[in-house]
Amino acid sequence: MPRTIWSGAISFGLVTVPIHVVSATEDHSIHFHRVHLEDMARVRTRKVCELEDREVATSEIGKGYEIARDQVVPISDEELRDLPLPTAKAIEIVAFMPWESIDPIRIGDGYYLAPDGQVAAKPYVLLRQALERSSRVAVARYAWSGRERLGLLRVRGKAIVLHAMRWPDEIRDPSELTPPPVELSEEEIDGALALMDTMTRDDLEGDDFRDTYTEAVAELIEAKREHREPPVAPEPAAESGQLVDLMAALQQSVSKAKESRGENAEHADVHEMPKKRAAKKQPAKKTTAKKTARKPRKSA
Repeated sequence: MPRTIWSGAISFGLVTVPIHVVSATEDHSIHFHRVHLEDMARVRTRKVCELEDREVATSEIGKGYEIARDQVVPISDEELRDLPLPTAKAIEIVAFMPWESIDPIRIGDGYYLAPDGQVAAKPYVLLRQALERSSRVAVARYAWSGRERLGLLRVRGKAIVLHAMRWPDEIRDPSELTPPPVELSEEEIDGALALMDTMTRDDLEGDDFRDTYTEAVAELIEAKREHREPPVAPEPAAESGQLVDLMAALQQSVSKAKESRGENAEHADVHEMPKKRAAKKQPAKKTTAKKTARKPRKSA
């Protein structure tokens, strides 16, 4: 059983579900120590008081809010825990919404909520089945680590999952990142859709979804331990520096995706760009792009 992160209750109207919270994810990354390269000894961070110029113990360290350069107000963990908030000791459900109406950019880390004892089993299952049958998620408020948070409750298997959510004012406006206006032909859009069709998957299993970076780091460590040369990274493909023919790139991408899936790459469902546009973009490459046999698009 994973370590309990927080204990409290889910408040669902007048129904209370005692729960404890555990992490829903595991970190399999390879972590490194900071070392002195001359002798490989550990380099550690020491906690030093600026005024007394001495190292202080953990029991001497607390929280403080700086009002001014010469005025700091101490705040204890007990004071934060005892704040007069209904969410201080409960995950308070405030609304139910369709899952599709939640912007994924607001969703953060996930935690499993486990019923705390036999008395919590029935209301826990009641809430889980109600969420399942309604096809909705619950939006809740709760207070952890010195701040009130917004959360989302959903069902995964037989468990209820709590996702941390960002408040609306924590999401930056993306309008300043919008690219300048461009013109796209229907052929280019059809080409992008054809590429999406060839890359569509029903699950996230297989070699394409392995953590190859962690595997490469593990191989590097093993090679250095055995005093041998680590694997050499492949040379990146050289860029031509020429303007990219968007339709040619789409056609090649579709063919490559079909080949990787063992399909016939000769029938890439991408229309050729009109000759007038192709001549304008790359007048020297009218005959370089490999033509593909066309077939009528299937209706959706």
